[in-house]
Amino acid sequence: MSSLPIPGAVIYAKNLSKLSHFYEQIMQFGISHADDTYSILALSHFQLVIHAIPAHIADTFDIKTPPERREDTAIKLVLPVSDIGLARETAARLGGQIDASEHEWEFQQCRICDGYDPEGNVFQIRAFLPRHGK
Repeated sequence: MSSLPIPGAVIYAKNLSKLSHFYEQIMQFGISHADDTYSILALSHFQLVIHAIPAHIADTFDIKTPPERREDTAIKLVLPVSDIGLARETAARLGGQIDASEHEWEFQQCRICDGYDPEGNVFQIRAFLPRHGK
């Protein structure tokens, strides 16, 4: 066992409950802890923290519908999913998008595709190819 804490990432959210629900459904695992300011989605080896933007800041901007894709960031989350098609349907139903199947590619025994959440944050999903699944 490592003596280091579990690694993770933080996404700041204008709408905490909507964004937490979105990632919970896309990643197909539950919120391990939540309060008024954050939610934690935890795997045994990674935590995704959704943190509310303070109201005095959140009130200074709007999220369009559909959201503008924010691709001008230096970091992109890579998230595991069991089925890209299911994740694509779920994202569309919850206000995000995963790019069409013709934009998928393969890398390191995975099928990969980019998308964005209901606030426009860009992320990537990866699913094992059938012959390499666990």
